[in-house]
Amino acid sequence: MEEMWNNLQQKLQDFCLANGFTKIILGLSGGIDSAVCAVLAADALGAQNITALMMKTCHTSDLSLQIAAKIASLNNLNYKVLDIEPLIKTETEFLKNAFGTEPKPIVLENLQARARGKILMSWSNQFSALVLACGNKSEACTGYCTLYGDTCGSVMPIGNLYKTEVYALAKIRNQKSKVFPESVLTRAPSAELAPNQKDENTLPPYPILDAVLRLYVDDQKSKDEICAQGFEPETVQKVIDLYQKSAFKRLQMPPAL
Repeated sequence: MEEMWNNLQQKLQDFCLANGFTKIILGLSGGIDSAVCAVLAADALGAQNITALMMKTCHTSDLSLQIAAKIASLNNLNYKVLDIEPLIKTETEFLKNAFGTEPKPIVLENLQARARGKILMSWSNQFSALVLACGNKSEACTGYCTLYGDTCGSVMPIGNLYKTEVYALAKIRNQKSKVFPESVLTRAPSAELAPNQKDENTLPPYPILDAVLRLYVDDQKSKDEICAQGFEPETVQKVIDLYQKSAFKRLQMPPAL
């Protein structure tokens, strides 16, 4: 894992230099994925060249705010908190009038992710900084992401790592120096786009999800072959369906290191 970190750090540095960028901008949510991307960026280009934005809404928890601030402090990142709730309310009202009815919950969830993506891209234009998309392979394979939202960016530093690998990578990096607070390693993953939202409300637990994805995507095993290894048929079918139905999203994602 230490070799993997060094490899990703070097590849991110090379990508930035090849494309003429010396600064990076990313959203820092208080979750493990953006935390790893932020620290990786700081290791690659130097903390003074990394800007992290916490773009909070009414669904952003105090824990997320605390974790994001702690990560920024531990790594000396340029850090800014932006309250985007007024923007979300304005756009929600606009859509309500345009639709002639209340927007569906999925519309309101994706609105938040896309508002964040729009701000990051604007920041990139204003300050000539490369935008990182912080998604992982588990999300990409299942479509658990928002097109033109959290998929906005020029490169996905951890886009070839499953969620369980992201946690393992963070723990290894923390052994070198404390760059992650313990809370980001132990909290339940959540997109925080709706009340009490947790990833496992939508997806199988990540250890199971990642194991099935490895067999299906990486090893090209059939459903029957995967079930023969002890996985529940309903879970396997759900993962396969998610993978197949989200192919259009993967076609539009930034390249992964």
